[in-house]
Amino acid sequence: MSVSASVSTSFSTPGLLLTVALTAYLAFVAPWLGKHQYDRLARRRDHDPRALVHAYRLWIAEEWVWVAVTALILVLSPGLGPADLGFAMPGHLDQVAPAVAGMTGAIVIGALVAHRLARSGRAVPGQAAVAELMPRTSAERWHGLAMAVTAGVCEEIVYRGLLIAFGVGVLGLSTTAAAALALVVFVAGHFYQGWKGMAVVALLGFWLTNVYLSTGSLLLPILVHIVIDVRGLACAPAPDRTTVGHAV
Repeated sequence: MSVSASVSTSFSTPGLLLTVALTAYLAFVAPWLGKHQYDRLARRRDHDPRALVHAYRLWIAEEWVWVAVTALILVLSPGLGPADLGFAMPGHLDQVAPAVAGMTGAIVIGALVAHRLARSGRAVPGQAAVAELMPRTSAERWHGLAMAVTAGVCEEIVYRGLLIAFGVGVLGLSTTAAAALALVVFVAGHFYQGWKGMAVVALLGFWLTNVYLSTGSLLLPILVHIVIDVRGLACAPAPDRTTVGHAV
């Protein structure tokens, strides 16, 4: 990873306790809870038309609670500045602009290919891992859009901004090591997708982490994360129930 971000943190005792509690939740509770909630959604989806909407509302509320806790940690820790959590204007844009443009192009091409495959009745690669999150109604698409924005903002602030600062300021790790540990927790949070889905999340998470460390700002990772999730949760074609089980 190319590291340009400078993290210099000092957590107060209350801030540290909150950070440890939130980190423990994200690392050990959230992955299993998410898997349980996704399996429950899968069981209810076909006979409860509001199941996905209710699930999205729950997840949206949960992730904004994470951000509220992060904001409280900032307030309680005078030695912890917003820039330490990535709240800064990005620098070194010339280094990451080609990569961001390439990723954006790949997302657009992927969306077009997915729609073409869906219209032809063929399974969309990778869709099986998140089949129950695919929208079937306009209400589900709107909630998927809200979930995409929420995930892009909240997950970047917490998994990359807060956890990297925690690794550097509390665990005494280098920025690269702290980022690697935060990435592991981020990937674990997608346990419900299975190992293939988690491998894709790991690649995307590595790329988003590199953009953050290269620019010292969460702005671009947040924007790209939102675009990725909008494509997957709001713009993706509804899966064919007869073929989705055969997706790669």
